[in-house]
Amino acid sequence: MKSGQLPGIRQLHYTPAPRAEFDIEVLSFARLRRMDPSRRRTRPQRPDFHVMALVRSGEGHHTADFVDHPLRERTVVWIRPGVVHRWTDVDTLEGPLFLFTQSFPPTPGPALQAAGDTFGPTCWQLDAESWKLALLAADHLRHEHTTAVANPRLASPPLLAHLLSALLLRVLPTDTPEPPADEPHEHTVFHRYRAAVERQFTRHHHVRDYAAGLGYDPRTLTRATRAATGLGAKQFLDQRILLEAKRLLAHTDLPAARCAEHLGFHDAANFSTFFQRQAGLSPSRWRRVHDVR
Repeated sequence: MKSGQLPGIRQLHYTPAPRAEFDIEVLSFARLRRMDPSRRRTRPQRPDFHVMALVRSGEGHHTADFVDHPLRERTVVWIRPGVVHRWTDVDTLEGPLFLFTQSFPPTPGPALQAAGDTFGPTCWQLDAESWKLALLAADHLRHEHTTAVANPRLASPPLLAHLLSALLLRVLPTDTPEPPADEPHEHTVFHRYRAAVERQFTRHHHVRDYAAGLGYDPRTLTRATRAATGLGAKQFLDQRILLEAKRLLAHTDLPAARCAEHLGFHDAANFSTFFQRQAGLSPSRWRRVHDVR
């Protein structure tokens, strides 16, 4: 089984509609429903791209990595690549959806930082004033995308990327931390570490391996990770492994030994010990409680 794939889970790959072949596509909840008469949206799926939605009206529910989120007017939804999610109930929702690849936000900044946050929030509410500005940003991006599709001569991917960044900045929760201006080095260190963890967490379970590969002292990784997330480097790594373990247990029928193998543990006993310590339940008991198949 390839890293990032879960048997029985619908793997969604970024495939924009004909003539809309940019690294971003604009949809709506109404179009999502028209495209999906069999309601596959209500079953677990795992995209390899970002999905952002703004709920203009209606009420419903969305489930992401075992958490149910109520949806209503002024809700922002951000599904990051690799998240197992389902549109539990979006039959009455209206509003835009933006699909974009991992590499689409432009130069480094808060928007790119948020896009790379594996543990970033999935759903949140905006206040009325922020919501108005977010809708303006969303409408501007939608109009530019529509124009680019209809008239390729006027298409400008850099402009679309900058408008996406503007939208991301408008919808980010107000408590999103800004990168510390006086600690740019630690900020860079954490981003490099986070990217390395995402690539290698099924192979490397020790901070020293990442420190050696990135050319840092383990204490440097711990200091940078704690400054960015409040967690030590080892805790951050363990949480990423645990999240994938939960996805395997909930969404597949793989025995614990196969889950252990997929996640890079030498044997099932080590995996069970790790899971019990991190989750407070054995893998088998956690699966019985959270199996969503």
